[in-house]
Amino acid sequence: MTDAQDTASDTALRTTGGAPSDDDVPAHGLPIPLLEPREGIPPVVATEDALADVVAAFAAGRGPVAVDAERASGYRYGQRAYLVQLRREGAGTALIDPVGCPDLSGLGEALAGTEWILHAATQDLPCLRDIGMVPTRLFDTELAGRLAGFPRVGLGAMVESVLGYALEKGHSAVDWSTRPLPEPWLRYAALDVELLVDLRDELEKELDRQGKLEWALEEFDAIASAPPAPPRKDPWRRTSGMHKVRRRRQMAVVRELWTARDRIAQRRDVSPGKVLSDAAIVEAALALPPNAGALSALPGFGQRMGRRQLEQWQAAVDRAKALPDAELPQPGQPLTGPPPPRAWADKDPAAAARLSAARAAVSALAEQLNLPQENLITPDTVRRVCWEPPPATPDSVAAALTGYGARPWQVALVTPLLVTALAATA
Repeated sequence: MTDAQDTASDTALRTTGGAPSDDDVPAHGLPIPLLEPREGIPPVVATEDALADVVAAFAAGRGPVAVDAERASGYRYGQRAYLVQLRREGAGTALIDPVGCPDLSGLGEALAGTEWILHAATQDLPCLRDIGMVPTRLFDTELAGRLAGFPRVGLGAMVESVLGYALEKGHSAVDWSTRPLPEPWLRYAALDVELLVDLRDELEKELDRQGKLEWALEEFDAIASAPPAPPRKDPWRRTSGMHKVRRRRQMAVVRELWTARDRIAQRRDVSPGKVLSDAAIVEAALALPPNAGALSALPGFGQRMGRRQLEQWQAAVDRAKALPDAELPQPGQPLTGPPPPRAWADKDPAAAARLSAARAAVSALAEQLNLPQENLITPDTVRRVCWEPPPATPDSVAAALTGYGARPWQVALVTPLLVTALAATA
């Protein structure tokens, strides 16, 4: 058991029977269900006046602020936030409705310079950025768990293993665009930030004990300073089942149907999958139906679909069929880096040997350090260094790793491994 787990049970938190004492901790390490927030469920903030009160309270609070956001993935178009939860010492917990309060830049400014605690920060930061909340400092409890070597890093698993409490996770996939939000959902949302500060403190101790705290701080700084991700090129190529589509004309059908579906989903503010499934798009691409009647016989275009809907999908198919060959999409996406590793042995046997040696060394070090290989160094970075190798010197390899975005701690640990791998296979 880690130091963090040893000390976690000291935290006094409200459960079904009130705040447990040390004597209340069950035998055999069984987790204590955490069913109520410490101060109860706060009211949902949905007006500018109520938001101003929250901004003032959190500006006057102390220490880091726990932050979470709930989206309606699978129900609504895009990844916007439908509830934002915060907790800070001296301010308590706040639940904010971004539909009623779409601009939270004032809250973001009030928390400028404060450390934000998030779990899986990269998932929530885009939707928080859209409503004006951008941290300058953060602590990611999921990433901290990975670096500390925890086998399960979901929030519930981390709270249970580190703090000894069980969170109820039954509402994680509900439609958070529902209004009004049911009380059980609000309780769940409040509990998601109830323990983040406690979890952060124990993980910081554990990372420090393992000598990994500076690594984690570099990772957190990289996340906080990263620019927004650029729009994905040709997002239609990520249609599930796309591997079955091999002819360019069929690919054009996928593109037309995907684009039409996305336009409809955006207009109706629903998840694209609720408009037309990926499987149906692929079926239509493979069949190239000549008319709406033939389309209706395909899986995904059944009896529940009206004639008008069938005709709009068939129109998309017909547009793709009418395209001149020069306007058909090319198979595959243009490569911006090395080819797939499976092709290396034929294309460049020396590069394949470098990659094999580098992978083995990285794997061994990651196991020794008790952290995932991809957190020690991304596989893409290793591939790029091995495909177009710099001179096998520490300075050259370190410069290459830095150029690919590796953090200083990663450069220091991985450079000797890659220098050896490149030199041995020169």
